Amino acid sequence: MGPQNLEIAKKSLRKRDLTLSIVKHGEVIFESASDGISGFLEAVEKFGDRLEGTVYIREKKLREIMKLKEKKQEMTAEPVHITDSNFKETVDKHSTALIDCWAPWCGPCLTLAPTIEELAEEYAGKVLIGRLNVDENPRTAERFQIFSIPTMLVMKDGREVDRIVGLVHKKYIEVILRKHLG
Repeated sequence: MGPQNLEIAKKSLRKRDLTLSIVKHGEVIFESASDGISGFLEAVEKFGDRLEGTVYIREKKLREIMKLKEKKQEMTAEPVHITDSNFKETVDKHSTALIDCWAPWCGPCLTLAPTIEELAEEYAGKVLIGRLNVDENPRTAERFQIFSIPTMLVMKDGREVDRIVGLVHKKYIEVILRKHLG
């Protein structure tokens, strides 16, 4: 990669918000967000003679894709532990969430637990599945007026859009989730 190409890369960096990737034989060997001009230049110096002229500069679209990827990674294959302190932040991060409100002494809640775990695995990346212990988190339980458990709150864009009360079959929960997924 000659100095002329490097100059073009520097100018492009200063004009727009970019994510940079240096790719060799189809494998990313360096990636930097727009705040890393110096990091990019260091990588070009380090890998320059081995790059064979293959430098890709991708714009905001890549950044958006990476944010979606991070969001999907946050939606694990296990139920997320929800508390009074993280409820709003966690639910607001995800377009759709199912929050199981339960207590450790509740027989039907314990019977439902394996179903919640299965749903977390099956809907990973699509729906955040969380569990809120109502005994340990009374503020959230009171805010949503949880009077019977198990109660599952279906949240869309941070707001409750549906509610399932009692021990119900997994298929019923899936019907409700699909209704709100689109």
